[in-house]
Amino acid sequence: MPSCPRCEASVTEEARYCAQCGAPQTEDAAEELDEYVQRQAEQVAGSGGGGGDAGDSDGFADMADLSDREQLWRRGCYVVGYGTVVVALTLVPAVGAFPLILAGVAILPPIRRLTAEPLGSPLKREVMAGLYAIFAVIGAALLFLL
Repeated sequence: MPSCPRCEASVTEEARYCAQCGAPQTEDAAEELDEYVQRQAEQVAGSGGGGGDAGDSDGFADMADLSDREQLWRRGCYVVGYGTVVVALTLVPAVGAFPLILAGVAILPPIRRLTAEPLGSPLKREVMAGLYAIFAVIGAALLFLL
């Protein structure tokens, strides 16, 4: 019985790949693996590493490809979101801190990317701002009323 040249595990005569380490055992299998890796690399390189077209306002484009207005919006969302989370964390024993944490997280730009897959498309900026406002108002009201 032949053995794998990489890990020296025994493999069957008709095996294309080693069951132990996954190394190709035939020239055809090696070429197939190289083609697969090349296709995957092209897909990753073609999508810009994050998906989305340049200048697209879906939250996926690189900062250099965004307009000045979109860059300002994204930076502002990070500042407001992280600022709200930090302030809310200082108030954690209070009940109103938890909606404030949700408000800060809701406006962060990566949330758009996370919601894109289950919802079918990323949240719009207005929806993010609305969620932020709702959670912030609820949190502030709970802090002042309780």
